[in-house]
Amino acid sequence: MTGPLRIATRGYDELRQGLQDWLRALLPADAEPIVGPVAAPGGNGMSSDTVMFELTTATHGARRCVARIAPQPDAVPVFPHYDLARQFQIMCLVAERSDVPVPEPLWCDTDGVAAGSPLFVMAHIDGDIPPDVMPYNFGGWLAEADQADRARLQHSTIVAIAGIHDIELTDDDVALLDADRDELTPLRRHVAEQRDYYRWVSRERRHPLIERGFDWLTEHWPAEEGPAVLSWGDARIGNIIYRDFQPVGVLDWEMAALGPRELDIGWLIYHHRFFEDLAAMAGLDGLPGFLRPEAVTAAYQAVTGYQVRDLRFYVTYAALRNAIVMARMAQRQVRLGEREQPADPDDVLYDRSSIEALLDGTYWDALG
Repeated sequence: MTGPLRIATRGYDELRQGLQDWLRALLPADAEPIVGPVAAPGGNGMSSDTVMFELTTATHGARRCVARIAPQPDAVPVFPHYDLARQFQIMCLVAERSDVPVPEPLWCDTDGVAAGSPLFVMAHIDGDIPPDVMPYNFGGWLAEADQADRARLQHSTIVAIAGIHDIELTDDDVALLDADRDELTPLRRHVAEQRDYYRWVSRERRHPLIERGFDWLTEHWPAEEGPAVLSWGDARIGNIIYRDFQPVGVLDWEMAALGPRELDIGWLIYHHRFFEDLAAMAGLDGLPGFLRPEAVTAAYQAVTGYQVRDLRFYVTYAALRNAIVMARMAQRQVRLGEREQPADPDDVLYDRSSIEALLDGTYWDALG
């Protein structure tokens, strides 16, 4: 959708040397770490920069590693703040307290010693990731899979999300996930933070449709929010590494928060709907039988025993959250000379018609 983020003024050769120097200072003297060439993998992810490298130590031999690096401010980053240490801690929490597969968290550089920006390093996992570009429902391994394999992927994904939600949180975990904001409930705090994010994005240009969306949320607020859990935040199949249609690595924890279970369920459903709507615009069939709202909620309820509530609210909220990210990504494209600024600010939202239908109450009828 847009160009890669620029992580620092260093090139990849300098980054390799920076990583090696940092690890030599961090690891025991007998480890003698050697960092191989650094490369940027293809695939998903537009918020942090991702690089891969092979690390060889005298104590553990060779292993492939992945580093996630916060972008520089002049890279027109997607988010205003990048807390890599928090992401690293959340990954450690999930790895230690659940069976949900995450890449092994290895080390975290909060001071930007290695790259000029904060980073963390995790173990590499082999597998397949449903692509964002071109979307997985346009073609490729998932679109070409048989229905039984896609059903297995769908169910195992829901089981993984349920596993995240079932993690028992301590007071320290809650403090990590949920910064205090005037005693608001977790859902109200979540929406308030999205309003703050939109204010940051809209400094350059306001988007009437997004503002209308926030008004809709106020008018349709759930009567009961439900218990707060660890919400993954970016719960979509494009953030999972699969092997044999089963998750082997759950990625991207920067949007993790404390909130109702439905935050992740709505996000999972809407992101597939977003790609289905793009497929329809392109004249493609897509994957109409995959990640259907009623099937996702029924499977989640069967796995957890929890009754999903207010799904239309949470799917609409997911569309609004996605729209803010799309607006920021469009700003990046304009700034990088990759697109023209349209006269109507809402025209940068690829799913404008879907958001309008959600707010008008006609979207769900169209799904049948």
